[in-house]
Amino acid sequence: MNDDAEPRLPGWLDLALTIVMALAAVGTAWAGFQSAKWSGLQAISFAEAGAARTESAKAATDAGQDRLKDLVAFTSWIGALQEEIIAGTTPRPAGDYAPNPDEVSGFLYERFRPEFKPAVDAWVATQPMVNPNAPATPFEMPEYRLESEALAADLVAKAEAATAEAHEDNQRSDNYVFMAVILALALFFAGVAGRTRTRRSQWLLSGAAFATFIGAAVVILTLPKTF
Repeated sequence: MNDDAEPRLPGWLDLALTIVMALAAVGTAWAGFQSAKWSGLQAISFAEAGAARTESAKAATDAGQDRLKDLVAFTSWIGALQEEIIAGTTPRPAGDYAPNPDEVSGFLYERFRPEFKPAVDAWVATQPMVNPNAPATPFEMPEYRLESEALAADLVAKAEAATAEAHEDNQRSDNYVFMAVILALALFFAGVAGRTRTRRSQWLLSGAAFATFIGAAVVILTLPKTF
């Protein structure tokens, strides 16, 4: 017997390492597939976030324009109403204002935006002409709500949620890449185990192969999956 001959692995251990190598190869392919899928979902989520932010900016611009329209309309109406009160053609509102279509103030009042008119009505009901505790303008009333402003806020929330989802997808992709590296180590340990010159090295490398493979397999089984 040649003392320099490399010790052979027991048959059962050689078979176990072969199975580990086969499963590790399959696991590596699976991890690569999952990583690519999660990377694709990450790109989709980032695209959705960008689209939502663009739409949010547009809605915010619309809200600013609507607010400016309301401000100009209110300023024109209150100016015309004051002139008519001074001229005696329109009575001073005391909580029961009724627009006079024959006067400029009535003409302007009837052309308030539908979103703005409820706030003006609620403001007039507080008797601002005689009540010093009334809000200064309808813009301070809870009835003053802009649909475009609410839409902008909703879109911002949607964009933030999509961005958070993209970051989660990116982390999932990274986790699968890391598991692929661990499985590659299991393949390396299993492949080298049968080529070492000492029995101790064979057992150590075999143990390392089993440990890294089992650890990676357990983690992969717990990771979220997509198809």
